[in-house]
Amino acid sequence: MSGETLKIVIVAILTGEFVLERVLSHLNIKAMSNKLPSKLEGLYDAAEYKRSQEYQAEKDRLGLYSSAASYLLTMILLLAGGYAVINSFCLDLSDNNTIQLLSFFAIIALISDVIGIPFEWMNTFKIEEKYGFNKMTVGTFVLDKLKGYALGAILGGLLLWGFVAFYHNFPSTYWIIAWVVFMLFALGATMFYANVILPMFNKLTPLEEGELLSAITTYANSVDFPLGKIMVMDGSKRSTKANAFFSGLGGNKNIVLYDTLIEKLSTDEIVAVLAHEVGHYKRKHTLQMFVISAVNIFITLWLLSLFIDSKELMVAMGADNMTQLGSFFKSNTGGYLSPLNLVAFSMLYSPISMITGLIVNAFSRKNEFEADAYAKDTSSSSALVEALKKLSVDSLSNLTPHDSYVKMHYSHPPLIQRMEAMEE
Repeated sequence: MSGETLKIVIVAILTGEFVLERVLSHLNIKAMSNKLPSKLEGLYDAAEYKRSQEYQAEKDRLGLYSSAASYLLTMILLLAGGYAVINSFCLDLSDNNTIQLLSFFAIIALISDVIGIPFEWMNTFKIEEKYGFNKMTVGTFVLDKLKGYALGAILGGLLLWGFVAFYHNFPSTYWIIAWVVFMLFALGATMFYANVILPMFNKLTPLEEGELLSAITTYANSVDFPLGKIMVMDGSKRSTKANAFFSGLGGNKNIVLYDTLIEKLSTDEIVAVLAHEVGHYKRKHTLQMFVISAVNIFITLWLLSLFIDSKELMVAMGADNMTQLGSFFKSNTGGYLSPLNLVAFSMLYSPISMITGLIVNAFSRKNEFEADAYAKDTSSSSALVEALKKLSVDSLSNLTPHDSYVKMHYSHPPLIQRMEAMEE
């Protein structure tokens, strides 16, 4: 297939994805019922329920503008040769292939983020502020951005540097080595997220002695759960929305509770929420999802290895001169790895990524039902249902999402489905 034909295929894929996403979002908004489902009567009064729907509609409208801007940016870079221009700049910047790739992706990331910042700002300081969720200051917003840039540059840069090094030094097996390294990195991130990365953005303090700590400890002991530290995170620094999660692996599972969760839920409800999380551990869902992720990444890297040296992919991305196409094919000592090929592959791979996303979400929703069942058996289904109701109301969530949208985007089942499953 020629480079020009590949460009047409890429444009068709990106356009199809954009249209599909907007159709699904439209169906999702249209599916919102003017009347509360019978099982949820009393959850909202009429005014608050209408307010929740207005919130969802405003979020969807902003999502349309944001995705349209991202789509247009990609089309301009692709059809006007923007990717190739940036690549030429990076080639002139250095003779070192690693520096060329790092510079290329840094520029692309910066351009994308600059385009996205106005929409993030509107979401945080307009919509979230309007509906009473936002607690973030302008200073925190800016500081989060700067920290995110630094963390992305360090971690993303190291992973990309490693990939390029493997490509040059192990031309036959680089993708297998990269897969092993990426999975080890994922394990490390899972193990150390709460202790290393999270404190860069939030303050974590040990849960104080009292009724809640005693109830959590008693429950953990009753189900033989290897409880580590129980930390409270200042989630109210950014939003009124509540959450809780576990971090760590094996015998050192730490609990992180948002301070907003402690404020909004009773002790029994918090224990039921944690029982749900324990259910994931007991049913080995974390291991299951890790294996699925490992297989997915392995297949992705294998497919990438088949196309990474394609001259046609470079042409499809706008490379049309000897500076960019020269010294392209690898030799035994390593040659030129083009960032254009990596970008083109990611675009061509996106339909497969969409399919794998559907599969992963289906597994995730199944796991949520199983974790709910575990909480029902070991704690209290009524307390968990009340907690889920409160969290749904608190976040003005969509109570009647469209089934197609759920399949595409939801890692958790809708509230009504979870309630019905726990009633069985």
